[in-house]
Amino acid sequence: MTPIDKIIDDFAFLEEWEDRYRYVIEIGKALPVMPEDQRTAEHKVQGCASQVWLVTSKAEESADPILTFAGESDAHIVRGLVAIVLAIYSGKHASEIVRLDALDVFGRIGLVEHLSAQRANGLRSMVKRIREEAARELVA
Repeated sequence: MTPIDKIIDDFAFLEEWEDRYRYVIEIGKALPVMPEDQRTAEHKVQGCASQVWLVTSKAEESADPILTFAGESDAHIVRGLVAIVLAIYSGKHASEIVRLDALDVFGRIGLVEHLSAQRANGLRSMVKRIREEAARELVA
């Protein structure tokens, strides 16, 4: 998975929206394929126009566990958005995840303004789900 700092740096060099769009698709292609048995209703993200699945794993049992995420989408651009969201959140402590708003990062790289309303809603749904899962881990 491409680290979020590299993604942010790469976006800084891409001036044209078409180049950014291609880069998002490229990032998505590098995302590992999710096994078919994980593409279930339980893992499906509601509120996305495309199909999106997210799977959460804990690296440890603690009051503030490190969470890792796997994701998949059936649409190329959305798969890239999933990859960016995972780069932002995966491998962090639950407490950090609840404080971190991926939409700020998407705004900084100039991507939010170019998303359709449906894709922006789907992005919000992914971020909300990840942050809610992290919050549940903190109170568990």
